[in-house]
Amino acid sequence: MEAQLILFIILTIITVNFVIERVLDYLNRQNKKHDLPDELQGVYNEKHYQKSLDYQQTNDRFSAITATFGFAVSVVLLLTGFFGWLDIQLRDWIEQPILLSLIYFAALFIASDLLNLPFQLYQTFIIEDKFGFNKMTPRLFFIDKLKGYLLTALLGGLIVGTLLYLVMELGAQFWLYFWGVATVIVVLLNMFYTSIFVPLFNELTPLEDGSLREAITAYARKVGFPIENVYVIDGSKRSSKSNAFFSGIGSKKKVVLYDTLIEQHSEEELVAIIAHEVGHYKKKHIISGLFLSIAQIGFTLYILSLLIFNEALSQALGGQQLSIHLNLIAFGILYSPISTLTGLLMNVISRKNEFEADAYATSTYGGGPLQKALKKLSAHNMSNLLPHRWYVFFHYSHPPLLQRLRAIRRQAVLSR
Repeated sequence: MEAQLILFIILTIITVNFVIERVLDYLNRQNKKHDLPDELQGVYNEKHYQKSLDYQQTNDRFSAITATFGFAVSVVLLLTGFFGWLDIQLRDWIEQPILLSLIYFAALFIASDLLNLPFQLYQTFIIEDKFGFNKMTPRLFFIDKLKGYLLTALLGGLIVGTLLYLVMELGAQFWLYFWGVATVIVVLLNMFYTSIFVPLFNELTPLEDGSLREAITAYARKVGFPIENVYVIDGSKRSSKSNAFFSGIGSKKKVVLYDTLIEQHSEEELVAIIAHEVGHYKKKHIISGLFLSIAQIGFTLYILSLLIFNEALSQALGGQQLSIHLNLIAFGILYSPISTLTGLLMNVISRKNEFEADAYATSTYGGGPLQKALKKLSAHNMSNLLPHRWYVFFHYSHPPLLQRLRAIRRQAVLSR
């Protein structure tokens, strides 16, 4: 396939993706004009609901601006052959191929982050601050940036360096060996993410003794779930939004509650949230998700092995010779339609898992407290109560609130 045709395909993919996203955004905005169903009438009072609509509208406009900017920059860089030009410039200074690729990606990463920095600052300190969510100081923002840079350099450099080494040493068979490496990395991240990486940015403290811990322990004992590892994360130092999550496998599993979540919910509602997280464990969603991720990585690497040595990909981006780093960029764009399809499948599975975890919490603890908790979460985070079904299909890993409330109500009837 000629370089010009590949460039045309790349530009077409980027353009089609941009247009689809804008159409989905339009449908989502139009859907908000509908009246709220009866089940959602008590989530917001009138004033708070109007504020949530203003918040969503502000984010919609800002997202459209940033997406358009990103699209325009991408098209310009591709049409001018910037990616190939940068490769040519760096080759005058660096001969070692792996080092060349690492510095190439580092340069793109830094340039991209600097271009996006004004948007990030505006999002955090203007939009989130205006609607009462932001708790982050400029100092903390830039400390997080620095930590992110260091982690990217260390972990990203190690992972990408390993990939490049295997590509250059093993040829097209690299994908099998790197799949093994990636599998180990994914498993270790699942086991130690909360223990090693989260504390780099947040403080984790064990949930203190008291009535809440006693209620959680009593529920855990009832359903046969070892739940010694319940932690509170200081999410309030960055945002007033709240959440909870389950991480780890085996003895490394942990349930983590945001401090804002504890402040905003009753004890009964918090146990219901814990019951939902336990449901994910009991239904083996963590393990199945792990295997699906590993399978997806293997499939992606195999497709990559078919294209990684195609010199026309490098030439399509303006390169004068085969460059593995240029081919990786081209592959990332060419593969995006497939990754969109696999992402849609993963979202379908994720939404199914959320329904199952809700059902488990409803049958083992109670649907009433869980419904109250979900309503409060949606209200406080100013979630969109009426997302368009196509927007949900493409972007939501969790079902919309209305669907979850109706499913919980049906499960509550079955559990009587």
